[in-house]
Amino acid sequence: MTEHVKVEVRDQVLWLTLQRTEKKNALTQAMYRTLSHELQLAERDADIAAVVITGSGDSFTSGNDLHDFLAIEELDDSAPPFEFLYTLSRLTVPVVAGVNGMAIGIGTTILLHCDLVYAADTAVFALPFINLGLVPEAASSLLLPQACGYLAAAEMLLLGEPIDAATALQYRLVNKLVAADQLHSTLQSVAAKLASKPRAGLRAAKALMKENLEPVADRIEREAEIFAKALHSPAAKAAIAARLQKK
Repeated sequence: MTEHVKVEVRDQVLWLTLQRTEKKNALTQAMYRTLSHELQLAERDADIAAVVITGSGDSFTSGNDLHDFLAIEELDDSAPPFEFLYTLSRLTVPVVAGVNGMAIGIGTTILLHCDLVYAADTAVFALPFINLGLVPEAASSLLLPQACGYLAAAEMLLLGEPIDAATALQYRLVNKLVAADQLHSTLQSVAAKLASKPRAGLRAAKALMKENLEPVADRIEREAEIFAKALHSPAAKAAIAARLQKK
């Protein structure tokens, strides 16, 4: 477990708060392991009505911690980031995301696996994989066109430029925008509503809605293979090195 993920169960709702504020909640292997572990426990606990994922400070998450990510010895589908994605994609318990600020890379792609997404009106979203010589992950090459339409997905994935909260709402990445100081109370209200519903019905309804022509796990696996190869390419190494020098 890690001190960078705050874990709470309140009124049959699991709250997971990323709290590595000095690094804009950049995700490490340890954080991924904690998130996976807690999600797996929630899935097995029939009393859990929902999971809420949010961030602390001014960021949801700035994405992967590049130093930590490059230290992964075997970047296959058992690596902590991909284990987390498999776990999240297979959940039947409803997941609510509260995007309190910056949502970069996986900070945006994991929203595609959440059932309800609320964002501060100051939030910023970006999928800069192309800028690092990488490819999309988290089945975003499948799910983003489905959610936003091909043209919006292509804009985000091929240009890699940030979009503001209003654009994210227009692209249907989020359900609703609220003032930053009202986000937590909005999440509490939504969590309470979910907690009032029959657990089995919630999970069965989600499972039905999540059925795909191609299983998301299959897309994650195919993306992971390409991602791992791309990460070790000269172009990716040069782009990541340049990015690290700026920090």
